[in-house]
Amino acid sequence: MSAKAISEQTGKELLYKYICTTSAIQNRFKYARVTPDTDWARLLQDHPWLLSQSLVVKPDQLIKRRGKLGLVGVNLTLDGVKSWLKPRLGQEATGIVRAIRDYQGPLKEHEVTIFVRRGGPNYQEGLRVMGEVGKTTGIPIHVFGTETHMTAIVGMALGHRPIPNQPPTAAHTANFLLNASGSTSTPAPSRTASFSESRTDEVAPAKKAKPAMLQGKSATLFSRHTKAIVWGMQTRAVQGMLDFDYVCSRDEPSVAAMVYPFTGDHKQKFYWGHKEILIPVFKNMADAMKKHPEVDVLINFASLRSAYDSTMETMNYAQIRTIAIIAEGIPEALTRKLIKKADQKGVTIIGPATVGGIKPGCFKIGNTGGMLDNILASKLYRPGSVAYVSRSGGMSNELNNIISRTTDGVYEGVAIGGDRYPGSTFMDHVLRYQDTAGVKMIVVLGEIGGTEEYKICRGVTEGRITKPVVCWCIGTCAAMFSSEVQFGHAGACANQASETAVAKNQALKEAGVFVPRSFDELGEIIQSVYEDLVARGVIVPAQEVPPPTVPMDYSWARELGLIRKPASFMTSICDERGQELIYAGMPITEVFKEEMGIGGVLGLLWFQKRLPKYSCQFIEMCLMVTADHGPAVSGAHNTIICARAGKDLVSSLTSGLLTIGDRFGGALDAAAKMFSKAFDSGIIPMEFVNKMKKEGKLIMGIGHRVKSINNPDMRVQILKDYVRQHFPATPLLDYALEVEKITTSKKPNLILNVDGLIGVAFVDMLRHCGSFTREEADEYIDIGALNGIFVLGRSMGFIGHYLDQKRLKQGLYRHPWDDISYVLPEHMSM
Repeated sequence: MSAKAISEQTGKELLYKYICTTSAIQNRFKYARVTPDTDWARLLQDHPWLLSQSLVVKPDQLIKRRGKLGLVGVNLTLDGVKSWLKPRLGQEATGIVRAIRDYQGPLKEHEVTIFVRRGGPNYQEGLRVMGEVGKTTGIPIHVFGTETHMTAIVGMALGHRPIPNQPPTAAHTANFLLNASGSTSTPAPSRTASFSESRTDEVAPAKKAKPAMLQGKSATLFSRHTKAIVWGMQTRAVQGMLDFDYVCSRDEPSVAAMVYPFTGDHKQKFYWGHKEILIPVFKNMADAMKKHPEVDVLINFASLRSAYDSTMETMNYAQIRTIAIIAEGIPEALTRKLIKKADQKGVTIIGPATVGGIKPGCFKIGNTGGMLDNILASKLYRPGSVAYVSRSGGMSNELNNIISRTTDGVYEGVAIGGDRYPGSTFMDHVLRYQDTAGVKMIVVLGEIGGTEEYKICRGVTEGRITKPVVCWCIGTCAAMFSSEVQFGHAGACANQASETAVAKNQALKEAGVFVPRSFDELGEIIQSVYEDLVARGVIVPAQEVPPPTVPMDYSWARELGLIRKPASFMTSICDERGQELIYAGMPITEVFKEEMGIGGVLGLLWFQKRLPKYSCQFIEMCLMVTADHGPAVSGAHNTIICARAGKDLVSSLTSGLLTIGDRFGGALDAAAKMFSKAFDSGIIPMEFVNKMKKEGKLIMGIGHRVKSINNPDMRVQILKDYVRQHFPATPLLDYALEVEKITTSKKPNLILNVDGLIGVAFVDMLRHCGSFTREEADEYIDIGALNGIFVLGRSMGFIGHYLDQKRLKQGLYRHPWDDISYVLPEHMSM
């Protein structure tokens, strides 16, 4: 449904939104989302239908990332839903391992034996975990890796095959990838040609075979010098291609350029072995083709909506001879148009709906062959003698594995794609292999649906195909179903008896193709044919050499737990990586649900604490009273001048903020530190005042230019009344007010100003609200947290002044001459 993981609820809402309401089929659905904190009474008020209808309950699973919490509950009442949710809601699923542990009793009771066969990245670790679960639970669990045929465990489970004793496997696949030599140079070629082929890429038709290639299409699609353009910003696939090139000892990367119409021309960084290289990215195809005339392959990662247009455009360039279309879901009518034009232009199309293809030692398309551990394990870094063609991209990986274990390896492999009308057919590629000297035997993996396999039958009987062909059509189980079965691919459905897998396998066998009795025996048949070719001298095996090494990506090494690296940044206040933004451990939905407000959010992000309600309110009051103090103060003045000079909001705001310091607005921290030190040292207010006077220092937070004891600052009065009413204790504020009595007796404007009051009140809040230890409170004072209140509050005012000047359309400010005293030195004459 989506390339991104989305919830099922979201997916249904999107479907309902875009289905016409006048349609005969409506996608109306009712749902209610529950969490461990759901208020059921409130839920019933919002969704009264919960009491009157039969209900289904299940996790809101993620499409493409199905983290299920348990089985689906069906046809339940609301009480049944509550009972179903009780043991499951909020419990983290840990997959099959947890299921085996939770249900080990019934599994033992019914004498269940479990068989596991696994491949893919780091599969050894998964097998090790499953083996350990078997030992700890006492349940017989047999684990097998890629050394075992993927369906062999079915025969073992049914008792038709012996269960082999498997040697212990490595903990992970990382040993394939580490460069033990430490050399940064491209590794020396381990083998540059097939075991039996000539050293050139010449095409030599087999003896007695009749020519059958389409006019203008080449029998050789890829070589060690093939260059490709990749359509789409598929950086991971491109890096995989470059790593394959490196391990195959190619002289140059196979990717010459990328095309991505949604950005301007630029260069993208990739790795070539240990080195970093740049590959150009073009906005349009014409520029890419013009700059890279050596390119003859396009790998098209465009979506199903744009794959047709981009492919048609590409075929207008005569240099392109092969196009791989990865997208699935392209309308069949458009695919047929692509095929028609490709035939006219002599272009070979692989796909649509394919992973691509691979020619070991030469070139690979996108993600074909999997990750590097699979490339190396299947010996795809050098050519063998066996060529294959399949529909399925996933099954092509299994063919790589089977062929590498039973023969000298793969010469070339292509997955033509699962759509009903593939751009190239089985027969197209089989005939190419027939005309390629390095290919000594051919493997075809067909499937239910279509009639392409019958063309192979005719090719063999008519003498157009003379090389040994091993073939199997998947889907023989369809005969066991009473109704028509649609398998995974769009074309995998038999519309008549001749399209069934059983019928096609029988026809192939009668034509002289080597056909196993089941997919399980495919590897044995391939090995038998290969050994016969070796015995007859058709294939002369060469001595195998150790595979070349290639550097491991940091991200993969970290995932495997092989390395550790200190992070460049650390954060403990916010996490945006999950489904929901989290402030200091609190999900953003909870922040709004509990109406924490700006003060509460500030407490989470600044102090990592859930502050009491009165503390949050006090913080918000501080922001209000410090928001602005008119245009004459230095910060607002600077902001206004910048705004009138045509500067943007950020520049103007920054200009104003840079004036904040000890003389303007920065007294909060200084006042808090000065009064705290005096109070904590135990000196009385009079001694503190005299001490500061004797040292010739100003008492920070005391004094105002305009306000006085007779003209009080209402901001101070408002905050002082609130603090005394709501704070549990105010010893530092009381101390500061005693100091104010002494200073105002000397001069009426030496009052406790707003900076001083906020500073001392904040110290009282930190020390006595119950959320901080004394050490934590003092640390926040020392690191300058309190000045943040003034900076945050005054930023609101500065932004207001900026917007005001823009709204009033004020011009460039020039200070008047009559407000400047020009004091120049007198003229000095000789």
